[in-house]
Amino acid sequence: MYPLGKAVRSPAGVVEVPGRRRAQRILLVDDNPDLIILTRELLSSRGYEVQSVASAEEAQQAIQKQHPDLILLDVILPGKSGYELCRELKDDPFTRLIPIVMITGLTDREDKIRGIEAGADDFLNKPIFPEELFARVHSLLKLKEFTDELENVEVVLFTLALGVEARDPYTEGHCDRLSRYASDLGRHLKLDDESVTSLKRGGVLHDLGKISIPDEILKKGTNLTPEEREIMQQHPIIGENICKPLKSLRRVLPIIRSHHEHWNGSGYPDGLRAHDIPLLARILQVVDVYDALRTERPYKPALGHDESRRTMEEEARAGLWDRELVREFFTMLDQHRRAA
Repeated sequence: MYPLGKAVRSPAGVVEVPGRRRAQRILLVDDNPDLIILTRELLSSRGYEVQSVASAEEAQQAIQKQHPDLILLDVILPGKSGYELCRELKDDPFTRLIPIVMITGLTDREDKIRGIEAGADDFLNKPIFPEELFARVHSLLKLKEFTDELENVEVVLFTLALGVEARDPYTEGHCDRLSRYASDLGRHLKLDDESVTSLKRGGVLHDLGKISIPDEILKKGTNLTPEEREIMQQHPIIGENICKPLKSLRRVLPIIRSHHEHWNGSGYPDGLRAHDIPLLARILQVVDVYDALRTERPYKPALGHDESRRTMEEEARAGLWDRELVREFFTMLDQHRRAA
């Protein structure tokens, strides 16, 4: 667990201080001074911390500086509309979980539909009635609390995963590199955003199950006894079981469980073959092998890029890796090198 009062950064990039209760932050986006004064007074009387801005552009700056727990957003703003801002915030992984209440004086059904399509969580009609304001704010902030609790659990898991990496000085930075390589390859393959995010998370969490592997086995590297190998090969299942209770990690579970499977069926823990191995697990596997070859270990020197490429292509022809993904991975690296 985290030391009480020590700031930590979540996978979404939000800095929080576990164990320290703070006033819930509400961002009011409206260019009507009278409505701003009234709403601020009402919410402040209930103990909320309220910040107000008059445009979508100012709102985006305020959100970056101080991550709000809820946004009250007027539909009609100077410049970019409330609909546009709402859609952008809901499309952004760093802000999509912030509840947004759209404030409107419009009663047309089509305007409500536009707000729903933009991702609004609720609506308030002008004039605002205090009881309705308090009810909607309280309900959505309670839901945000539950979301934050789940995110804090994710933070703990990510911290544990990095703790596993820290047990072996030869793997320093391994999780960060895999997270970057895997998500880059996902984008290169034009996968959807959720898959790319899962690859990014999988790069960190793939070896979480090694938390249960004794150091004398984990650091031995090679020449494991059959008994030691059997223990080591349980870590994908252990990692999957640790993460399974979180629905937010459901797309990461196949990566954790299957990243040691081989194209020819000789891998573990399930002996999957070819396309029976989930695509995201095969992607993580390719970048994992590359990083392992490029990293010095007690039992081997680090290989150069070209030698790693030849080795992986030979192993792919021998049936260990997905040949198509190996080719695409090195095509991507070549493109990055030329761009640099």
